[in-house]
Amino acid sequence: MHGPALSGWLLVALCAASGAYCLLRMRACAGEARRAARAEAVMGFGMAAMALPAAVVGPPSWSWAVYAALFGAVAVGDLLAARRDAHRLHHAVGSLAMLYMALAMAPAAGGAPGVHGAHGAGTAGGIPLLTGGLLLYYGVYVLRTGTRLVPVAPHPGAAGAGGGGGWATRPELTLVCRLSMGLAMLAMLSAL
Repeated sequence: MHGPALSGWLLVALCAASGAYCLLRMRACAGEARRAARAEAVMGFGMAAMALPAAVVGPPSWSWAVYAALFGAVAVGDLLAARRDAHRLHHAVGSLAMLYMALAMAPAAGGAPGVHGAHGAGTAGGIPLLTGGLLLYYGVYVLRTGTRLVPVAPHPGAAGAGGGGGWATRPELTLVCRLSMGLAMLAMLSAL
């Protein structure tokens, strides 16, 4: 991730908090909801790791290959799972976007820095058309998810005690988590 260290650390905190919430949600859910929460936790923690400011924590040169392998494997799993759950197609797009960023930021084979230039260069990276398409996708996703947070009618359990299942299963918190990760993906793609 390029940019000032403060914005990088804020992005790390946002993504790590989203990943942690998804882990808590995973413990409170079952079935497909549990698998979706697990995929979102992997995405949150992976985004947090990729967003670490290089001025403070310089990643080893092999880390980009690990990111690429991890998110490539996750993307394959998400594509296979998309037959059962359409939301997993969004997870596949996210995993492929992470794979794309890992490849775009990796140092070149000859030792010359890639887009990241070991996190320091100012050269543009990635394929502009693909980056633009992903920015458009995540822009629409963020707007769509944000509009789903606007209350239409009072929530049946909002005024009373806890509702059912506790805060780990509250649908609006899940939407906030997804919105946060969508915004983080927009920030990471813009810095590419």
